[in-house]
Amino acid sequence: MNAGDVGLVLIPLLAVAAPLLARGVRPIVRVPIIVFELVLGILVGPAVLGWVEPHALLEKLSDFGLAMLFFIAGSEIDFRAVAGRPVVRASLGWVMSVALGIGVGFFFAPGEGMVVIGIALSSTALGTLMPILRDARELDTPFGKALTAVGAVGEFLPLIAISIFLSTRTTPIAAAVLLAFVLLAVLAVVAAHRVSHGRLHTIVRATLHTSDQFGVRFVLLLIAALVGLSVMLDLDMLLGAFVAGAVWRIIMARAPKKDAEAVESKLEGIAFGFLVPIFFLYTGVNFDLQALLTSPAAMALVPLFLVALLVIRGSAAQLSAPAGATVRDRTALGLLTATGLPIIVAVTAIGVDEKMIDTGTAAALVGAGMLSVLFFPVLGMLLRGDRDRIAGPRPADELPQGEL
Repeated sequence: MNAGDVGLVLIPLLAVAAPLLARGVRPIVRVPIIVFELVLGILVGPAVLGWVEPHALLEKLSDFGLAMLFFIAGSEIDFRAVAGRPVVRASLGWVMSVALGIGVGFFFAPGEGMVVIGIALSSTALGTLMPILRDARELDTPFGKALTAVGAVGEFLPLIAISIFLSTRTTPIAAAVLLAFVLLAVLAVVAAHRVSHGRLHTIVRATLHTSDQFGVRFVLLLIAALVGLSVMLDLDMLLGAFVAGAVWRIIMARAPKKDAEAVESKLEGIAFGFLVPIFFLYTGVNFDLQALLTSPAAMALVPLFLVALLVIRGSAAQLSAPAGATVRDRTALGLLTATGLPIIVAVTAIGVDEKMIDTGTAAALVGAGMLSVLFFPVLGMLLRGDRDRIAGPRPADELPQGEL
């Protein structure tokens, strides 16, 4: 059995080991499970032990995991809570971020490469942050809503920028194609709002505990349809996954709460129990550590890009800070919004494929993204509040069945 095939067994083993390690250090500090997934992926990958090599099946599963991460992010955003002023402020912050990011990129990759760097440094990993916010019971707080608005914009607008400025088409044609997708997405959202879902909800409820599992199958169809549309239009597939999450939230908005939570639990099981861990582990496996270790210049870029992420996104996030936010809260907001990885992985892959940036710069950006995931959420949530609320046990009535 070669190293690629070994990965089919070893990756699931590491996916089980990661939460055990996270729980093991929890009495000391709450470290996001993603940290362990990335580190374990690097450890077993070609860069260190060489036990796992890139594999076609793992690559496809990793792509599905990234799509599910964006779907979950889209499905968890309460658009009514962030609409209006929060989105406007977050959008202004993003415009400021991408302008500063392009300015930074000018010094390291003049030309199209500075656009790649600008997009990477203007992103926020909302899909990565959502599980952390949910576990800390922050989603419904003013702080959580502000972070959600900044994160939604920091995840969606970079995808728009990728589709327009890094497309293989000319910019006007790419913009026209993107407009067509947006119109179709708006039609899907309007239809989800206006069409009665009573019959759909009935079928979902009737199959919740049967082998039919209509709700889960419908969601997978929805993701496939919108991701397929994105790919067909030569747009980033993550646009379709994000919109699919938003449409599903609207569809289930009027469903009985118990049924909606049951389907959500099943989808989270597929996402965070199967596909998303593969994405983060495989990102670690594919991380080009050699490009950093053999290039002092690329190695020096890692801390520079990490600081740039914090300064650029952290500063922009202050426009969205809730009223009455303390210095600690503003600092925590800045740290969390500077957490980026999925968009950085996607945009640097395009940049290398199109020869806009070299592999060393790409590895430095991804390395900075990894470090942001390693450190910023931990520091941000520790600053946010007392350890009992953030890292302590959840109330018994909030524990999933089987954890009582």
